[in-house]
Amino acid sequence: MCAWAEARGAIIAVLSEHHATADGHLPSPLILASAIAARTKVLNILVAAAVLPLYHPVRLAEDMTVLDNLSKGRVTYVFGIGHRPEEYEHMGVDTSRRGKIADESLELLLRLLAGDPVDLDGRRIHVTPAPSTEGGPRILIAGGSTAAAKRAGRNGLGFIAFTNAPGLKETFEAESRAHGHEPGPAQFPDGSSATAVFVSDDVDAAWAELGSYLLHDARMAAAYRKGDESVASITRADTLDELRSAQGPYAVMTINDAVAQIRSGTSLQLHPLCGGMPPELAWPYLERASVATARARGEG
Repeated sequence: MCAWAEARGAIIAVLSEHHATADGHLPSPLILASAIAARTKVLNILVAAAVLPLYHPVRLAEDMTVLDNLSKGRVTYVFGIGHRPEEYEHMGVDTSRRGKIADESLELLLRLLAGDPVDLDGRRIHVTPAPSTEGGPRILIAGGSTAAAKRAGRNGLGFIAFTNAPGLKETFEAESRAHGHEPGPAQFPDGSSATAVFVSDDVDAAWAELGSYLLHDARMAAAYRKGDESVASITRADTLDELRSAQGPYAVMTINDAVAQIRSGTSLQLHPLCGGMPPELAWPYLERASVATARARGEG
């Protein structure tokens, strides 16, 4: 699908991460990113978000370096600290220390990706080969807390927020400048763009065909954040009618509506295998999205 999409103007493939899930969510985004990089030439790949405290920083630096060379610098990383205790239990990591572990791992990771040997606790660490990207692959921090905003700013990294909490942007920018950095790229949710878009000739038929998968995805995402209403991309809809009427993260639109959205400057955020959807069911929706893209460019 990524190779097919690249040939039709796709901008980026986004890979997320969860562990020990009942529905088999992707647990190893770097492995899949490697496969995608090998099948594509220019498509950018975003690992968002990887749960940093669950990785050994030295091995992570080695994997990122190899993938940076393999992809010729096309892979960008967004690191968070996760929100599911089950994942920490699965990996044998103390969830109460996740912030401290993230800070320590990030500091070492950035030093290792710079390419120079590091002396730490009496041992010498040197990640080789050097990455293709000077200074190492691009890294951003994800989160919705003051700690996450400060983590990004303190290390001179970009910040992807999943909430528009008051003061979060200002905290990120102030922390960046306090540590001698100009604020890096930042993204805050606008609350109006769907993050799982499907393009169809018949919207009602599409909702009937896709609804069970989209509702499963919505329920699972909400279950992962019990009591947390701050995440813009999560809906608390519990029925298909509620999901469809919510005008939130999940959208089914006509080709004409998709063309209008693209021409307005907003990309289509496709989620072809949403909720464990079978590939054979997803392909026709991808093809219609491709038609919309071509028409928006005046090619069809």
